[in-house]
Amino acid sequence: MFPFFVVSLLMTVLYGRVEKRIPWHRALGLGAAIWLAGTAGLTPATATAQGLSREEARRQAAALAEVGRQLFFDPSLSASGTLACASCHDPAHAFGPPDGAAVRLGGADGHTPGLRAVPSLMYLQDVPPFAQHYRTSEDEGDESVDNGPTGGLTWDGRVDGQREQARMPLFSPFEMGNTDPADLAARLEKAGYAAPLRAAVTPGGEHGDLVDLALRALDVFQQDGSLFHPYTSKYDAYLAGTATLTEEERRGLAAFEDPARGNCASCHVSRPGLDGTPPHFTDYGLIALGVPRNRDIPANTDPTYFDQGLCGPLRTDFTGVADYCGRFRTPTLRNVALRQVFMHNGVFHTLRQVMGFYAERDSDPGKWYPRGAGGNVMKFDDIAAAAHGGVAEAVNQEPPFGRRPGDAPALNAREIQDIIAFLGTLTDGWSAKKTAGR
Repeated sequence: MFPFFVVSLLMTVLYGRVEKRIPWHRALGLGAAIWLAGTAGLTPATATAQGLSREEARRQAAALAEVGRQLFFDPSLSASGTLACASCHDPAHAFGPPDGAAVRLGGADGHTPGLRAVPSLMYLQDVPPFAQHYRTSEDEGDESVDNGPTGGLTWDGRVDGQREQARMPLFSPFEMGNTDPADLAARLEKAGYAAPLRAAVTPGGEHGDLVDLALRALDVFQQDGSLFHPYTSKYDAYLAGTATLTEEERRGLAAFEDPARGNCASCHVSRPGLDGTPPHFTDYGLIALGVPRNRDIPANTDPTYFDQGLCGPLRTDFTGVADYCGRFRTPTLRNVALRQVFMHNGVFHTLRQVMGFYAERDSDPGKWYPRGAGGNVMKFDDIAAAAHGGVAEAVNQEPPFGRRPGDAPALNAREIQDIIAFLGTLTDGWSAKKTAGR
């Protein structure tokens, strides 16, 4: 049997959608308090057993979310005492990296470099659990099509759900650097979080694993729609019929969706779902693009080290599966214009570089990859098999890729600029007044 908060939430959303009285995400918002109560572990049965009313359960869930907010911004939870969640996931940059550094520094000393660029924490609420063979639902498309590896959080999709995602940096040796749960629990106690965390889920505040409660709190905090999935971009207004794209933005959208030019929408889905849900500009798939090796990442000074994404080394369940090597999860493009570092290894720092790579990876590979001692272009130099003379089996060859050296690029300079202009419409916080005042 589904717990009451799931049933209540589904009924709220479905009523809003079927009756066409409110958009889906507003319907979702109406069920948020019910969902939060369930996330905090307070069902009617437990609330009754504890002598709590449903209203009290919701109040305690809100308290848990507030503690989660405090935890997110508190550097005292890290071994170095200098790194908070917000240090890497900056709210001013769509909860992504605050600058153009390819990787962040962390660990016990605060100076240990990471291995990958920081992803955004926004618009993760609908990421499906990882599936090796993902099939869309009947409401989303053709459920007979196997979309391959899809879903999961982090660049390689190795955890499901934001609670488990939050656990990873807390114990990572190159992020917040806690050695074990007891280490983190001690920091939580010292920082004064024990009492409010326990009070948020039990009347007397006497029970509950402290680390698990902290992870719950961080999870609930990240369900705040106004912060993490507000749908307030110009493109959202355009889809709602309350904004008009400029000529440049319209051309960019056309090139973005054109399967013979940008073909961006094949992975970064740009149209609302069949049920009217706004697009998240990702299909959640894991795909290999063959981006150049980033020699600014300290780990890459070791010529035998390769970050292969789905096939390791951070993920271990598909080690050695050649077709999975080099695959990383397609991120949302919402708020992408706020980023200063792109791709899983942070090798690019502007949208113009990203679009240039897409347009010219195959037609002018010497522009993007280094040359070996014999002058040959070392294409796909960040995939171990290719770097050692093998075939990079998983690398995507669909447009705009798949051209031959010397061919005209898939996108010309104006089309690239148009697409970049369109991507600017995906930044949240847009308003007609703000645009008019520029």
